[in-house]
Amino acid sequence: MSSIWPVLPVLLPLIGGILALFTRVGGLNWQRAVNLTMTVALVVLTVKTLMVAGNSGHEVYLLGNWLAPFGIVLVLDQLSALLLLVTAVLALFALLYAISQDTDRQGEHFHVLYQIQLFGLNGAFLTGDLFNLFVFFEVLLLASYGLLLHGGGRLRTKGGLHYVVINLVGSSLFLFAVGTLYGVLGTLNIADMADKMATVSPADQGIVAAAAMLLLVVFGIKAAMFPLYLWLPGAYAHTSAAVAALFAIMTKVGLYAIVRVHGTLFGEQAGALAGLHLDVVLWLGMLTLLLGAFGVFAARGLKEQAAFLVLASVATLLIGIGINQAQALSASLYYLLHSTLMGAAFFLMADLIARGRGSYADRLRSAPPMSQAILLGSLYLVAAISITGMPPLSGFFGKVLLLDAALGHPLQVWIFSAILLGSLLMMIAMARSGSTLFYQVNTDTHNDGQTQKSSALAVVVALLLISPLMVISAGPLTALTQQAAAQYVDRDGYINAVLQQPAVTRE
Repeated sequence: MSSIWPVLPVLLPLIGGILALFTRVGGLNWQRAVNLTMTVALVVLTVKTLMVAGNSGHEVYLLGNWLAPFGIVLVLDQLSALLLLVTAVLALFALLYAISQDTDRQGEHFHVLYQIQLFGLNGAFLTGDLFNLFVFFEVLLLASYGLLLHGGGRLRTKGGLHYVVINLVGSSLFLFAVGTLYGVLGTLNIADMADKMATVSPADQGIVAAAAMLLLVVFGIKAAMFPLYLWLPGAYAHTSAAVAALFAIMTKVGLYAIVRVHGTLFGEQAGALAGLHLDVVLWLGMLTLLLGAFGVFAARGLKEQAAFLVLASVATLLIGIGINQAQALSASLYYLLHSTLMGAAFFLMADLIARGRGSYADRLRSAPPMSQAILLGSLYLVAAISITGMPPLSGFFGKVLLLDAALGHPLQVWIFSAILLGSLLMMIAMARSGSTLFYQVNTDTHNDGQTQKSSALAVVVALLLISPLMVISAGPLTALTQQAAAQYVDRDGYINAVLQQPAVTRE
């Protein structure tokens, strides 16, 4: 029987967006209440969906009760369930911070756009149809345009323009690739496409390979893969902190699309086309990591540095995808959970520091000593240790797991060199930034910064505490990621679950 669980994480934020729109007449407090209620409900729901995916395997929902591949399907497995959960948790922390700092007062429709953003993200993680992946991409991008520009400002508008233009180009290329694949395979259902990939004639293999590479360009834009990452630093550094924190999951949508689409279509069953994307992803991942590390080193502001740290984490995950092993995918999932939440925490912590420094904001230059410098410095130290991968926090464990998975790989030396050199550069850059912010103070001038709100500080502290909790619970957490990776590599199980899902009948 068709399962209801895959559709609920899509419906809940859609209903939340509609309710937030209608409660706008009741004032901001009503919208806040709706957004918080629906986001907390989403966290509870995604915990349940993860349990369901672990106990039942692949859960399939047939929209309109149309059988695959003729109708649209939503598919829930442990991989998508993990991403749904981290999205919901991240959204809750970012929303609490936005409310505590009155970010939602800076413009119209913040709470509506927030829920619609979650609707697009969850749909992208759950869809089993390539065209509807495009549709959900457009939904989350449209909402992200509004959130990115929320509050206005010259730099925000400039960064948003670059973000919009490059994603419009990506959307156009997506349609070209989808049309090409449909013309050859006659279907856009991911499971059905994978099933038919082995029967592609030699004459059509070049066309399919070209369309696959075009899709890789599109997903590379979403994931900020070299050389398609130039939009990310400007967009993330100049938007509000809460929105930048939520956007920490945005690049992971591109990574998920590579894993789900290319990994499923071009698995072992694809014959001559099997794994055609892997070497490209691996090499570009290593190159992106080094360039991201240099960006962290060269950043002029703390928020810009945070944006490049997100880029470096994306690159590390690309390396894990390129290794193409169940062990590497398990390590990547652990590191994805860490990097998404700690990247968001770093954006929020950078905003606290910028507010505390007043007119000096987040610029990496000498400034008067800020209030609560010891507390903020402690938060900075924890965030820097975690996000650069130093022991004993979760970033170190994630990178060790990934390096262990790379042992025996033909490019083992290159992988180790890229990850270790990138980590070293980021450690040096973060140490230098911390010294500038907290030790190279100018006592001759007066600090005009704000005193930190206890509610905002509590959000950042709670988010940073997830890193040591991930270390304490590393055993059960890695067991979960290993189970998710094992379920993912069973591509026949995914294909059969979708294509053999019966319609609901009335007795």
